[in-house]
Amino acid sequence: MAGTSTKTVHDIFQNMEYGSSSTSTATAQAWLEKHSRILGFFIDGKFLSPADRQTHDVTDSNAAVVCSTVCAKDEDVASAASSAAGALKTWSELSCYQRAKVLLKLASVLQRHSQCVSELCELSQSSVSPAVLIRLTQYYASWAQLRDTLMPEWIPQGVVAVVVSDDCSVYFLLLKVLPALAMGNTVIVVPGKTTTLPALLLAQLFLEAGIPAGVLNVITGSEASLGAKVAQNPQVNYLTYSGRQETGEALAKAVAGWGVPMSFSLSFSSVCPFIIFDSADLDSAVDGVIELAFKKKRDFQWVLCVQESVLDSVVARLKLRMTGMKCVPLATEAERSLIDTAVQEAQQQGATLMQSCPPVSTGALYPPTVLCGLAPSCQSVISPPPGPVLPLISFRSSAEGVTLGNHSPYGQTASIWTEDLTLALESAKSLCVGSVWVNFHSVMDPALPLCGRRESGNCTDGGREGLYQFLRPSLSPSFPRSSPSSINYADFGSAASKFMIPEGFDPSSVPRFYSHFVGGQLRKADSGCSRSVLAPGSAVLAHCPDGGRKDVRNAVEAAIKVQPGWMKKSPAARSQSLYSLADSLDKRRRDLAVSIQTQTGISLEEAEKEVELSVSRLSDWAARCDKEQGGNPFLPQSGSTLLTSEALGVLGVILPNTKPLLSLVSLLGAALAMGNAVIMVPSEKCPLPALEFIQVLQASDIPGGLVSIITGGRDQLTHAFANHSVIQSIWYWGSKEGCQFLQYSCVSPLKRLWLNCEEEEEREAGQNWTSSNPSLQEELWRKAVVWKSIWIPTA
Repeated sequence: MAGTSTKTVHDIFQNMEYGSSSTSTATAQAWLEKHSRILGFFIDGKFLSPADRQTHDVTDSNAAVVCSTVCAKDEDVASAASSAAGALKTWSELSCYQRAKVLLKLASVLQRHSQCVSELCELSQSSVSPAVLIRLTQYYASWAQLRDTLMPEWIPQGVVAVVVSDDCSVYFLLLKVLPALAMGNTVIVVPGKTTTLPALLLAQLFLEAGIPAGVLNVITGSEASLGAKVAQNPQVNYLTYSGRQETGEALAKAVAGWGVPMSFSLSFSSVCPFIIFDSADLDSAVDGVIELAFKKKRDFQWVLCVQESVLDSVVARLKLRMTGMKCVPLATEAERSLIDTAVQEAQQQGATLMQSCPPVSTGALYPPTVLCGLAPSCQSVISPPPGPVLPLISFRSSAEGVTLGNHSPYGQTASIWTEDLTLALESAKSLCVGSVWVNFHSVMDPALPLCGRRESGNCTDGGREGLYQFLRPSLSPSFPRSSPSSINYADFGSAASKFMIPEGFDPSSVPRFYSHFVGGQLRKADSGCSRSVLAPGSAVLAHCPDGGRKDVRNAVEAAIKVQPGWMKKSPAARSQSLYSLADSLDKRRRDLAVSIQTQTGISLEEAEKEVELSVSRLSDWAARCDKEQGGNPFLPQSGSTLLTSEALGVLGVILPNTKPLLSLVSLLGAALAMGNAVIMVPSEKCPLPALEFIQVLQASDIPGGLVSIITGGRDQLTHAFANHSVIQSIWYWGSKEGCQFLQYSCVSPLKRLWLNCEEEEEREAGQNWTSSNPSLQEELWRKAVVWKSIWIPTA
C-alpha cells in the first residue's frame, strides 16, 4: 500500500528511532471520521457542534492535525450547567447499588473498547493503559456501593466543575471525575489539549454504560478562561483543578468571590527528590533514574540527590547507561529555548554536563542530560527546566539527604533508595511529601491517596480520603453563592476599623487591660495600640491589644519551634495534655461563664451550659488523639503499603462570633489532637471568652508557643495569615469580602482553606457548634490532617 513503511524488524532495532505505535489506529480513526473530525461538546447526553463557534486543531506527536474541537461560548456553559443541575436530583437520588451498577458497566464497556481508548489517548499524546482506567472505574464503583453505609451523614456537593490543564493525563482527569460521580454529584468537565479527545470518547462510553443524560457534560475551549466561566455559573457548587500552578493560580483569581469552594492538585509543577543513599542497590537505583528522568512525558519534575560516598559510582553508572541514548522529542520548540537558557545558567554557576550525545543545533529535540555539581540554591534545582534534563546534587549524611529532599517548596512525592529498612521508614516519615516510593518509582493505585503538600496542592485525590472533597456533612451549611466585591487586594485590612472609646471615658473604670498570648507569654501588641471590648449595650468592658503583621510573625516563630516536637509526641501523650487542658477549663468554669454572659448578654445558665459542653468537647478530642490513624490498604500489586495521617503544621484560625468559647475549643481541640500548632484570632465582636481562656492555657500542660491568641482587626490579621508562607491552612469565619480575599491570595503561597461566610450563616442556621453529630467532628479532624502513603515493593 502506498505510504506504508517497508522497514523490517531488524531495521527498526538497528535505528531505534521514534515511530508510530505497532497497533493500527483504524478504530480511533473510525471514531473521528464518524464525527467528521470536528468534535463538539457533550451536553445532556448528546454531541453538539454549533456552526458559529471557533475551532481549535488537535495535533499528534508529529504535529499533524488529527481533528478540530469547538470552543465554547457563554451560552454553551449555561447549557451545560443547566443540564448538570437538572440531572443532579435524578442521579443523587438513585440507590448506591444503581450508581455502582453504572460504573461497573462502564468498566466492561472500557474493556470492550480498550483498543479505541488506547489509540485515541496515544493520538492525543496522553498515553494510558486501559487496564489502569478499568481498575480506577472498578475501585470507585465499590465506593459508590458503600457510600450510604460508611458515610451516612454526608451528602454530595452538587454540580462539580472539573478543570485540567493542557498537560494533565487522562488518569488524573478520571481521578477527579469518577469519585465525584460515585458520591452522587453531577460533573462538568473542562479538559486540556491532551485530554479533550479521550474525555469526549469517555463521555460517550459513560452514556453506553447507562448514565442518565446530563450527569456528565464535557465542554471544550481554553481551560483557564472556560473553567472560570463554568465556576462562575450560579448552578455550579464546587470547582476542582488538576495541572500546572500558573493555570491554577489564574483560575483561582478569576473565580474568587463567586462563592465556589475550590481545590487544587498542582502535581504537574511539582519538583520531587530522587534520593540515593549509600546503602542502596546502585544498579537498580540508576535503572530507576534512567526510566524516570528521560521519558518523553513526565508527570513530575525530578532532582537527583546522591550521598557523597557513592557519588562517583552513581555518576559512572549513569554515564555508562546513557551512552547511545538518542535525543528525546520536546513538546514545543519553546521548551528547547528554556532548556538552553537553564543549562547555560547552570554551567555559569559551576555545573558540569553529562549528555548521551551532542544536542542538535535546532528543533524540538534534546539529549538526556545530567547537570552535575549544582548547589541546592541553583535555579535549575529549585525549578528544573522541562525536557530530559536532570539536576544532580550531593549530600553527606542521611539527615542532610532528607533536608535536601525537603528543600523544594513543593511536596508531591519522593523516591528513596536504600536496602536499610529502618533508614527507609525514618526518611519517608521525615519527608514533607504526600507519597514516598521505597526502591521504586511512579507506581499509582486509586486505593492510596495522592495528597499534595505545600505548593503541590491543597486537596487529596484517591483512596477513601479523596472522596471527602466531593461531600459535605448534611448538617454543615453550604458555601453561599455570591458575586465578587470590589476589593483592593494589596490594601485589604490596612484600614481596619477600631472600637472607639466614648467621650469622657475614665480609664480607671475599665476593669482590665488584656494582652496577647504568644510563645507561652503575655505580650502587648507590637504596634502599641489597643482596642475596646464592648458589651451588647456598647459599654466598655476592657481593652485588648490591636495586633498586626509583626505579632503574627512572632507567633509563627514561636509555633515552629515547638510544633515538630508536639507532632512527634505519641498520641497518648498528646491525649494527656488535652485532658489537662479540659481539667484546667473545668476549674475555671465559673469565670468563663461570667465572661460569656458579660460579652454576649445571654443568661448565666446558658453560659454555664456552653462551658460544660466546652469541657466535654475538649475531652472528646483528647479521647480521639490515638483513634484517628492510617492503615495498610489492600492493593492488587505485590508489596506493602502504609497510610498515615500527619499534622498540617501551623494553622491560622479566625474564630466565629457565635458560641465564642465552644467554637474556640472545638477548633482548637481538633487542631491540637492531630499534632498542629494554632494561632487564633478571637471574634472582634466577642473576644472576652478567648482572652479569659488564656489563663486556662497557662495552667495546662500545653507547651508554650503551641497556641497563640492575638486580638485585633479581623481583616488586618487575615491579610497577615494569607501572606505568611509558614502557615499551611486558614480556618476562617468572617465576611464575604474576607472569603474572597483568601481565595484570591492563598494560591501563592498555596494554603488549605476552610471558609465560612458568617454574615450568611447568621441569616440561616449556620454552624451548629452544640451538635455532637459524628460527621461534624469527622469534618473537623479531616481538615486538620494531611495524608502520606508509603510504598514498599517486594520481589
